[in-house]
Amino acid sequence: MNTDSVAGSRGFNFVGGFFFFGAVMACFAGLTLLRPGTFLDRVWKLNPTAHALMIPHGKPAGMGFLLLSTLLALAGVGWFQRRFWGWVLGVVVISSQVMGDLVNLARGDWMRGAAGVLIASCFLAYLLTSRVRAMFRPSCNGQSRAQNTG
Repeated sequence: MNTDSVAGSRGFNFVGGFFFFGAVMACFAGLTLLRPGTFLDRVWKLNPTAHALMIPHGKPAGMGFLLLSTLLALAGVGWFQRRFWGWVLGVVVISSQVMGDLVNLARGDWMRGAAGVLIASCFLAYLLTSRVRAMFRPSCNGQSRAQNTG
């Protein structure tokens, strides 16, 4: 399978879409933490434990989520444009998720921690496959293969 067929694959598109979905969700979380008490807070009923942990940190937590949203959106753009920096940013973001889930495990949150480590590790394993990496590998002149081909 060549890199062009990987780029059109469901897995490739799913990862890029996941970055954008994560960006939207992180933006939403950030906005609700910066402006609590709106009708949007109802969505936190999906994860009341996280809301209870985040709400005391208000603005700093909200700003952190907005930063995460920006990073995820950039990773999505770089991913679909096959930019090397997009791949690196995606690896960094997913690696930090694995580390966060390992912390959850260490804190005794077995179910969420284990599920998170498993899912994020699968994402990371996909990102690190040689076929995926090859789509983003910079060439001698500093451009990605996608830039060189079109």
